[in-house]
Amino acid sequence: MPEFDIIVLGGGTGNVVASAAADEGLDVALVERDRLGGTCLNRGCNPSKKLIHRADVVRTVQQADALGVEASVEEIRFADVVDEVTAKITAEAESKAETVRESDRITFYRTEGRFVGERTVEVDSAAESGDADGGPVELTGERIVLAGGSRPVIPDSIEGTDEVEFLTSADALRLRERPDRLVVVGGGYIAAEMSHFFDAMGTEVSIVGHGDRLVDREDPEIARHLTDAYAERHEVHTGYEVTELVEDGDGASEGDEGNGGDSGEKLVRAASDDGEEIEVRGDEILLATGRRPNADSWNVEAAAIDTDEKGFVETNEYLETSADGVWAIGDIAGNYMFKHSGDKEAEYAVRNAIRGERAAVEYPGMAHAIFGSPQVGSLGKTEDELDGDYSVGRFAYDRTALGSALDTDGFAKAIAAPDGEVLGFHVVGPHASMLVHEVATAVAAEADADRLAETIHVHPALSEVVQGAFREAREFPPTGI
Repeated sequence: MPEFDIIVLGGGTGNVVASAAADEGLDVALVERDRLGGTCLNRGCNPSKKLIHRADVVRTVQQADALGVEASVEEIRFADVVDEVTAKITAEAESKAETVRESDRITFYRTEGRFVGERTVEVDSAAESGDADGGPVELTGERIVLAGGSRPVIPDSIEGTDEVEFLTSADALRLRERPDRLVVVGGGYIAAEMSHFFDAMGTEVSIVGHGDRLVDREDPEIARHLTDAYAERHEVHTGYEVTELVEDGDGASEGDEGNGGDSGEKLVRAASDDGEEIEVRGDEILLATGRRPNADSWNVEAAAIDTDEKGFVETNEYLETSADGVWAIGDIAGNYMFKHSGDKEAEYAVRNAIRGERAAVEYPGMAHAIFGSPQVGSLGKTEDELDGDYSVGRFAYDRTALGSALDTDGFAKAIAAPDGEVLGFHVVGPHASMLVHEVATAVAAEADADRLAETIHVHPALSEVVQGAFREAREFPPTGI
């Protein structure tokens, strides 16, 4: 039974911990069933944002005429775009794997793994590590860091998922043939981003979401603004719960009867709370209904690791689980489900699990972004999460020189406590994913809303939108912006 100083389960954010442990002279086992880099690199943020950048370029060209520039998109080589992104992602993942294999401190098991006891993990095959027969092997470690990630949710409430082929977000990122019509089931950030990408590539997109608005975890004003923008380009159905997927052999258009009514379409059936039913057809269906933690896949119960009612591994402020000598980070722990929060947790796992410290994890200035069209950036509380006294400042893009040049109706929203504490900041519009970082940095540095309002901003930079929102929230006198 191979014994290690530390076992790291999951090769995404966990790879950071494994590398740090090896650098400090520990014998490390790294278990990852897929390519190193985890969901973000291989099936999530990295490939999606590379693809979305192409979509943004297409949109810029298509909208150039509004600015007096005659331009058009002559051709989109869809398969080439996907192949190029996939090749870059694959090369980066393989480079990570090669670096790990060259380490004399890390034994890399590229295989499935599952807990079978206290700090004991069984791997299905040891072939990657060079063992003879590649049969089941039990690994033990003094310490374990569980960075086991998450996977797409396939709701049990939807009938037909066993009979009808559908796409998950991972499938959609590697789809080489562009569908003419795509039905997106879900209304969160994955649905928003993938709808933007496929629409820009030339696909007719329909969205069916159960919330009253898209991205309904965002501030209500921001979510309504994005929903309205999407409704202008897509067929959007909000407030509908999808009940069934069907291979639609009766969906032929008029005049196609000679083909026996077999159109190759797929059908999504959905119903509202008041019983109204709709049917939406497409060539492909993308289920973008959220993600669930992989705690069950790792069989954490066998190691006495507690999970909550949603299946996330429970951790304390030191990222310790209920099992002695086991820490959990990233999506599987459920503190936040972002790569950047997982990276921050990895830093604390290095301090606590490797160096023996007792450092409580902190998330100063935690922000997130949605790379749709329009973009969204968000930090802190939304207005519907707040009670008591607070002030709100709203500042439209077109109140700034550069913002008006962008020809957008986006806006920033700042929320401040009476003493100036930044309670929340939300922005929707071009470059929102970057604008939110000014506030994240300020909050991390313990600056308040007054400092943000008073800071001299470059004119006519788009960041004046941020300053304007905080000046409004704190009722500062108007400036020249």
